[in-house]
Amino acid sequence: MKTIKTISILLILLVGAFTYYNLHSSGGKEAHKYEQKSKPLIALSTYALYDAAKNIAGDSMECFCVLPYGVEVHDFEPTPKLMAKLHDSDLVVYSGAGLEPWTHTFEDEKNGLDMSGYVKLLDAAHHEDEKEGHRHELQFDPHYWLDVDNMITAVNVLKEKFTKILPANKELYSANAEAYIAKLKEIDVQYRQKMSACKLDTIVVDHNAFSYLAVKYGFHVESVSGLSPDAQPSAKVMNSIIDKVKDKNISTIFFESFASDKVINAIAEDTKVTVDMLQPIANITKKESEEGATYYSLMIQNLQKISEARECR
Repeated sequence: MKTIKTISILLILLVGAFTYYNLHSSGGKEAHKYEQKSKPLIALSTYALYDAAKNIAGDSMECFCVLPYGVEVHDFEPTPKLMAKLHDSDLVVYSGAGLEPWTHTFEDEKNGLDMSGYVKLLDAAHHEDEKEGHRHELQFDPHYWLDVDNMITAVNVLKEKFTKILPANKELYSANAEAYIAKLKEIDVQYRQKMSACKLDTIVVDHNAFSYLAVKYGFHVESVSGLSPDAQPSAKVMNSIIDKVKDKNISTIFFESFASDKVINAIAEDTKVTVDMLQPIANITKKESEEGATYYSLMIQNLQKISEARECR
């Protein structure tokens, strides 16, 4: 009898253990999914917006940049898997102004936020780029985040949106936003001081992502490819740029990170000038991330390069 009783107890324990295991193993994926969704999921379409969002939200939200490291924002197309993640996000903040064609699906979505609707945009004068017979027209220059006043506006918008999602964190978001805005104002002070007395009034770039800086701080931008980084310039445009480099005694010309430097190097070879890189801050590389790059550090890096090229005192 003892043997039968012992066997019965063992069978009961085994069945219980088996049931427990099945319940937890089948629910494991759901539990993991719940853990991932325990914080609001916030998607940002450019690095500049992502940097602001993560500093405002801190650890209270899961913010992620839609762009993989090193990918050009103008050419990016999200995979179906990523699109599903975006539609599941609590908020999808995109730059707008024609920068990301893929975002049109979020225009009528409750979780979509077009930041270009809140900032001051420069008229692109319906600038047209031509490449292999294709014409692309933009009504506005989409690189507005390079104006710190627009970034301040974006920070305040994000603060309000985050507060609506998690009202209990209102004071946290206000404090973080205030600290971030203080850094943006510091950038503005440094640009105004550094750009106050410069010998040259023009910089030459391959892709005109820097008009917001130029308008704000009083200099001109001559670009090879206009607003589209992959547009191929005509011989007329190339000759015009070469003449301006020589006439204005420009010693440094710039290409944009993520864009080919082939054309700008050809101009440099013809004019015997040096070539350097500017960061438009739409995205960063993995190396820049590992080195701790931020919107602030990249803006200051651009300032140092532009001020040297303009021979500022």
